[in-house]
Amino acid sequence: MRLHRLAPIATLVLACASASAASPTVQREEVGTRISENIPAIPTALVEQLNRYQNTRGAGFVGWTSGGCMLVGTRFAETNQIHRVCQPLGMREQLTFYPEPVNGGRAAPAGSGLDGFVFGKDVGGNEFWQLHWFDLATRNATLLTDGKSRNQAPAFSADGKQLAYSSTVRNGKDVDVWVMDLATRQPRLVVSEGGQWSAEDFSPDGKRLLVTRYVSAAESYPGEVDLTSGKLTLFPVDGGKAAFSGFRYAPDGQSVYFVSDEPVNGKPSEFKTLRHHDPASGKLTELSAGIRWDVEDFVLARDGRHLAFVTNEDGISKLHVRTLPGHRPVTLPALPMGVIGGLDFSPDGQRLAITLNTATSPSDVHVLDLGSGALTRWTRSEIGGLDPSKFVTPTLVRYPTFDQADGKRRTIPAFYYRPANIAKGTKVPVVISIHGGPEGQSLPTFNPTAQFLANEMGVALLVPNVRGSSGYGKTWLGLDNGARREDSVKDIGALLDWIARQPELDASRVGVQGGSYGGYMVLSSLMHYSSRIRAGVDIVGISHFGTFLKNTESYRRDLRRAEYGDERDPAMAKVFERISPLNHADRITSRLFVAQGKNDPRVPYTEAEQIVRAVRGNGQPVWYLLFNDEGHGFRKKSNVDYYSAATMLFWQQHLLGGAD
Repeated sequence: MRLHRLAPIATLVLACASASAASPTVQREEVGTRISENIPAIPTALVEQLNRYQNTRGAGFVGWTSGGCMLVGTRFAETNQIHRVCQPLGMREQLTFYPEPVNGGRAAPAGSGLDGFVFGKDVGGNEFWQLHWFDLATRNATLLTDGKSRNQAPAFSADGKQLAYSSTVRNGKDVDVWVMDLATRQPRLVVSEGGQWSAEDFSPDGKRLLVTRYVSAAESYPGEVDLTSGKLTLFPVDGGKAAFSGFRYAPDGQSVYFVSDEPVNGKPSEFKTLRHHDPASGKLTELSAGIRWDVEDFVLARDGRHLAFVTNEDGISKLHVRTLPGHRPVTLPALPMGVIGGLDFSPDGQRLAITLNTATSPSDVHVLDLGSGALTRWTRSEIGGLDPSKFVTPTLVRYPTFDQADGKRRTIPAFYYRPANIAKGTKVPVVISIHGGPEGQSLPTFNPTAQFLANEMGVALLVPNVRGSSGYGKTWLGLDNGARREDSVKDIGALLDWIARQPELDASRVGVQGGSYGGYMVLSSLMHYSSRIRAGVDIVGISHFGTFLKNTESYRRDLRRAEYGDERDPAMAKVFERISPLNHADRITSRLFVAQGKNDPRVPYTEAEQIVRAVRGNGQPVWYLLFNDEGHGFRKKSNVDYYSAATMLFWQQHLLGGAD
């Protein structure tokens, strides 16, 4: 959440919405790439109050380079770019300079003779990323892909001669796997089976490639491609269907490490565990068998001596390191409680870089020395001159919902940001923030919005992980599928009940916000609970599942059908008609703010415009914000700044003030 001074007004138009004679007057403003309707001018005092919170930033680990330096991603101007750091807390040297944010990055392997990295970049948030090679010696960037298709997930062979990646270039719908010869820059198609495929890892000799076909969060299919013959071999999946991620060859080049929730010895597996399979002996080893939480990521050292993995334990990351090949645990120093992002071993295998984020500190890169156990901070990101001792740390609460599990009332986990020093007898307003996905998970990370709400506005923030969220096991993930979609909305109704029972929370002043699927949850919550929710903010949200599936980009359609249901099925179409907020806009009587990116390939902007028209058609005023240079969410600082300021103004007027 960042803020920027408002640009001069380019266009100011007064118009009447055409949806109905009862529609309220619409005040429209166009400034550069921004179109806003019914959003008042942002007061200067609010701009100044927000400024420091909007100038916090984080740094994330991208990869190690030759000479002991590392690449990090951070923002010093309008967008996130790649920087190089060569010593702890050393100078951050910016390498890429683009008006569009750089997507990820992958450094060339040490010893390959290449000195540089591959990165992705799209235009205006359309997510049709193009891969580029950045040469550190010449500082030149070269386009590797066709400039039109969607390309992502680059992976180098160990010798740096080949680059595997996923692309829609063949037909615009299927995501195939391609391998490029980096000497000639010529790509060749290696997987064209249809569906969503990704490259996972090259064998040490570069002759084979592990690949995965992704169907949904609960279903993937792993395989291996012989790069000489082109033959694809799919591995058998115990139980017929399971989730897989992170396939990697072991140093021996034959056995593999992977994460899955496949049954083990015929016993169901609720969580995704880290496993090692040796095809020669048939032996399967579960490295995280004693941990009843998901493994989220793992990496192997290039010297073949260590493996590191991260578990997600009730939203908190735990780091584990094992020796290879014996899998013996390595004693680690205590890490700050938080969330671990990207991680990788240094080229010599002696150090492990991690991105660490806590509720009171933005993301920064730390390096763990495996020999000494020392943890060294490599970046220190700015927090806008704010006093970190005053940041609010969320607590994890669990509230009862409407149904039962194992004979007991089911409970929903939620992170609770409580304003400090609430005077006795005072009830504070509440904002409920709902994640997208729907297979996403809200984590207790640094959140300048939460800190501003708590410290400057005296508003509590509740961040639930309703059913269907990842991180709580296979059963939990599937509880909202298909016709059970509104059960997750009932979890928000149960949270409203819980709020009413808390002596410090004001149940008469509750707002709800969310993006993507979370935007649908906002609209559906307003549809069902408008009498109990004063206002809602919908960011790039789904307003009708049928129109969403019809208009989302073709490469995503089958993925979303696997989660939401198939709109071509008459029975499912009836469910969509029943649960979609667009069909029940007359029941949305709370104040509504809708924000959208024009280039969104996931949830098209038409989803936002149709709900705005429908709610206005019933005589309800709606704030509407559209950025012509953004996609699925907002990534450019000036746009994020304006959206955040408008949101805070919306809460001031419709949550903190008297009843509308």
